[in-house]
Amino acid sequence: MKEPEGKGPPLLSGGNPQIPKGDGDAPVQAYIAAMPGWKRDVGRRLDALIVRTVPGVRKAVRWNSPFYGVDGQGWFLSCHCFTKYVKVTFLNGAELRPLPPVESKHERVRYCHIHEGERFDEERFADWIKQASQLPGDNLF
Repeated sequence: MKEPEGKGPPLLSGGNPQIPKGDGDAPVQAYIAAMPGWKRDVGRRLDALIVRTVPGVRKAVRWNSPFYGVDGQGWFLSCHCFTKYVKVTFLNGAELRPLPPVESKHERVRYCHIHEGERFDEERFADWIKQASQLPGDNLF
C-alpha cells in the first residue's frame, strides 16, 4: 500500500483509497478526499450529481467503495478507483435505458468507466441515477 498525495489513508491496488466501513456522508467524503489525482474531481462531481438527483440519498462505505441507496429500496450505485479509470457500478443497471455500456458477470449489474480526460456526460449520468434510484436496489449489507 502506498500513501496518497498529502496525508490520508493508504491507497490499495489501482489507487483505491482504504477507508473504514461506515454509514453516512462522512466516510463517503473521506473516500472522495483520498481519491488520487484526477479521480478526486470525478468523485466530487458524481457525489454532487447523486445528491442533486436523489434528495435524501443514503450513503455508506463498504469494501473500500462508496455506496448510494434509498431507504427501504436498497443500494443502487457504487464506485471504485482503478489504475486507469473510475468504475461506476449500477447495481440494477440491466434495467436502465439506455444500458450503461459495460457488462458484468452479474446479469443485473452494468458499469460505466470514466477515464482521465474523458467527457463526463452529467445529463446521461443524472438520467441513469434517477432511473436507478426508482428501482428496487440491492441489500448487500
